[in-house]
Amino acid sequence: MERKKRRVAVFDVDGTIFRSSLLIQLVNRLIENGAFPKETRKVYERDYEKWLNREGDYQEYIHAVVEAFNMHLKGVHYGALADAAEEVVEEQWKRVYRYTRGLIKDLKERDYYLLAVSHSPKTVLDKFCPRMGFNKAYGMVYEIGPQECFTGVVLEEHLILNKAAIVKRAAEKESLTLAHSIGVGDTETDIPFLEMVARPICFNPNMKLYRYARRMKWEVIVERKDVVYEL
Repeated sequence: MERKKRRVAVFDVDGTIFRSSLLIQLVNRLIENGAFPKETRKVYERDYEKWLNREGDYQEYIHAVVEAFNMHLKGVHYGALADAAEEVVEEQWKRVYRYTRGLIKDLKERDYYLLAVSHSPKTVLDKFCPRMGFNKAYGMVYEIGPQECFTGVVLEEHLILNKAAIVKRAAEKESLTLAHSIGVGDTETDIPFLEMVARPICFNPNMKLYRYARRMKWEVIVERKDVVYEL
């Protein structure tokens, strides 16, 4: 007898659930712990200042952080990354948005399969997402070489960067249906999977996603301080 397929809800994580970026917090902790050199900050500090002053784009800042992470990961022991991820999540896992926290709770009670799709390292996602009630999380996976040290190689990068392909794979592997499915994202990188779901929600979207959402007549939800409203 064929197993009944479960409804699925797909969430981006950084800026959608977590109020910052798990990768940013992870890089900062790796520097504090001495696993990354202090000079690592030089790679992204200019873009960070520009973003703080609203003179630059947040995506440029994130890309600079990703560059810094990839630049210094090679040779780092897996344990150092795992420990930093554990520390970050232990301290900050409650720093989430009220709207998505409530939505996750509601969907969990309605027996939705909760799927997290992110470009943050899977090591930190695997510590954060279970605390939020997710069934599975997809993120960036890095090759580990001799002595359990990272080689600097990203495994299946082409797949992880394609969120629509990840959702398709998960649906087939976990016997999920996209009927009545829900997707929540905050940037244009989430558009591919938002186009796949029955109910796309653009939460605190950046300008590129906001403009696309308006054309597609998707839901746009904004949380500001203690107020949640729909545009």
